[in-house]
Amino acid sequence: MPYRSLNPEKLIGTLERLNQRIHERFPERGIGAVCSELLQLAHAHGERSKVLRKPNYWIWAGQGLTLGLFLSAIVYGVYKYRLPRLEGETLSALEGVEALFNLVILAGAAAWFLLNLEARIRRGKILADLHQLRSIAHVIDMHQLTKDPTSILGQDEAKTPSSPVRDMTDFELVRYLDYCAEMLSLTGKLAALSMNTSQDSVVIATVNEIEELTTNLSRKVWQKIMIQRQGQLLRPPAKPAVERLSNGKPTANENCSPLHPFAVADGDEGDTDF
Repeated sequence: MPYRSLNPEKLIGTLERLNQRIHERFPERGIGAVCSELLQLAHAHGERSKVLRKPNYWIWAGQGLTLGLFLSAIVYGVYKYRLPRLEGETLSALEGVEALFNLVILAGAAAWFLLNLEARIRRGKILADLHQLRSIAHVIDMHQLTKDPTSILGQDEAKTPSSPVRDMTDFELVRYLDYCAEMLSLTGKLAALSMNTSQDSVVIATVNEIEELTTNLSRKVWQKIMIQRQGQLLRPPAKPAVERLSNGKPTANENCSPLHPFAVADGDEGDTDF
């Protein structure tokens, strides 16, 4: 069913649109390079998933050959030590049965190892991809770390010479933080794609860990967005411009009431695909 699992192509398409939006809005900032890197990981992750879904016939051939050799050895041992030929050979026959029993145990352990070999190889490759997604989630978090909404709320006098440069407007800061939240969410969804390839318990636990990480990081970003929004509402409205005549007397528009604190200027409503 198309709506019971994540579609890698649609997820990559969403990430491509996000990458384009970020480069159009912030063409010279590092967040665009991070999103491009995440897009490359998404393409590589999608290609790796297609390869891992296919059976590895070389491993299957090695499994069949090894198991065949063990079975042949067991059959040969059973045939050789099935019954003592002479009364004097009873002890030798018992030793042969013990050796055969040890061979059966060894063959069972080897068969279990070979039957799980493909799953372990697949698990190792998936965990390597998940480690890259976990790392890029921390990189995204570092890009929003210095984006402090209080710096735009009239606290510039608290700056020091070593304070980070904050040159964004209210609108740009909200859009920047929202892009970080979207990238974190898509990072978690890219990790969840691994469960379409493997149902291994270690893979599922790692995916859940990455989703919990990205959710917690997104929560921090949205807290900043809410602080920014509340600061915009609580900020004193700008006084209307005063026009004066040549004699210095104010015109009638000086007595106009200020803008409503909830009014939004044109063009600040955000992207249509917010």
